[in-house]
Amino acid sequence: MRFAAYEYQHRRRVAVVEEDGTLYPLPAVSSLNALLAETDGLPGLLAAGTAALDVPAGPHVSRVALLPPLQPSSVRDFVAFEEHVEGVRRSVSGAEGVPAAWYEAPTFYFGNPYAVIGAHDEVPVPPGSSVLDFELEVAAVIGRQGSDLTPEQARDHIVGYTIFNDWSARDLQSREMQVGLGPCKGKDTATTLGPYLVTADELEPFRDADGHLRLALTAEVNGEVIGRDLLSNMSWTFDDLVAYASRGTTVRPGDVLGSGTCGNGGCLAELWGRNGRQDPPPLRPGDTVTLTVQGIGTVSNTVVAGTEPVPIRPARPRPRTRP
Repeated sequence: MRFAAYEYQHRRRVAVVEEDGTLYPLPAVSSLNALLAETDGLPGLLAAGTAALDVPAGPHVSRVALLPPLQPSSVRDFVAFEEHVEGVRRSVSGAEGVPAAWYEAPTFYFGNPYAVIGAHDEVPVPPGSSVLDFELEVAAVIGRQGSDLTPEQARDHIVGYTIFNDWSARDLQSREMQVGLGPCKGKDTATTLGPYLVTADELEPFRDADGHLRLALTAEVNGEVIGRDLLSNMSWTFDDLVAYASRGTTVRPGDVLGSGTCGNGGCLAELWGRNGRQDPPPLRPGDTVTLTVQGIGTVSNTVVAGTEPVPIRPARPRPRTRP
């Protein structure tokens, strides 16, 4: 089953999306977050969706403005593709290979849940950046609360999946990561989620013997294919990622966990690292990035000019006075 959040005639609704694109709105539901909190997992969400199919159909998806399928309560973005780490590390810092620590546990950073945009929204260039990049990922969405989960338990806490585009200002990212912390303003302006939340049961036929979802991933810029990969090339499963995220804390309905960027051209920076130059070039206003994931759908966003950065003074010299 597929769920969409959309705006139509100045109203925001949540609906089940049929194969032909017809929307069946859920009565009295304006937020998928609220629905996830009420239904406590996949069975409850499917029951709510099935009930919606018994009410009159709404508009076709082509007549509405698609919103992000949900507003995440938190965003964890992992780096689960070894090939991506190799290329981007060379591009961002000039270092070769993959850090040994990467293999020990799935690493993630916390993203900005307030910067989420929809499948066809415009993407402003981050203030102060001239090296904008896309990142092709898939995200798992949590539907049940849980703590210290095993990977086996974690699978039952994933309610569905959506496409995740982690827009990245590589010049800002390169500078701020020299401080020894993860990206902040380099990843702070926009994250695409969409076009729909596809429930976990829909993708079970794609699961391989190792527990990975074998989905084809394609990235295009202005209609030209830049990258192709398989989601099953992740070094950990989503079950592993959720289990690790829940260690010593709690995952809750509405939490979003990104796979990390796929390899083989899942972003420009990986290609820059492999080619030794910025080819293809960084994204500019007017460029359109289209990402397609088998079994989930397609998102397509166009870059537009952003705002000028508000000046912030440099750090002052360390004070020498003492109490």
